[in-house]
Parts: sequence; C-alpha cells; structure tokens
Amino acid sequence: MEGESNGKKAGGTAGGGGFRSRMEYYLYSGDKKHVFAGIAIVSALFAVPWVLMNRGSKHQSHQDYLEKADKARNERLSSSSSSAK
Repeated sequence: MEGESNGKKAGGTAGGGGFRSRMEYYLYSGDKKHVFAGIAIVSALFAVPWVLMNRGSKHQSHQDYLEKADKARNERLSSSSSSAK
C-alpha cells in the first residue's frame, strides 16, 4: 500500500496516476476556469485554420456568383451557336 501511494506522488504513470488523472480532473471538474480554458482552446483550434484559409481571398456575394454564372453561360451559348453555323 505504501509503495503505491509513493509511486503516484512521484508523478509516475503506475496505477493510472500522473498526467492522465490530472487531465481527467480538468475535463470533468466543471470548474468555471477549466470550462473557459477548454472553450478557448477549442476555439483556437478551429479559428487558426479558418483564418489561414480565408486570408487574402475576397468573399463573393450570391449576386456576384449569379453574374459570373450568367456571363459564363452567355459565352458558352455564343460560342456554341457560332460553331454550329
């Protein structure tokens, strides 16, 4: 018994102690600061790739998309009618 408690206090992984038990405590404690830290970490994990993907690109509106599609359709129709002649 005494050897087990000394092993856990030393920070070893024997008996499931150490990092894993500390992480489980933080995950399931429900403490407000732990919840806030978890939300901040998850937000950062999703925000960083989103920012990297969207930097430098202009977001198009639906109207811009429709105008682009109409222009491409008109070019396609005009080229097919001229090649049919």
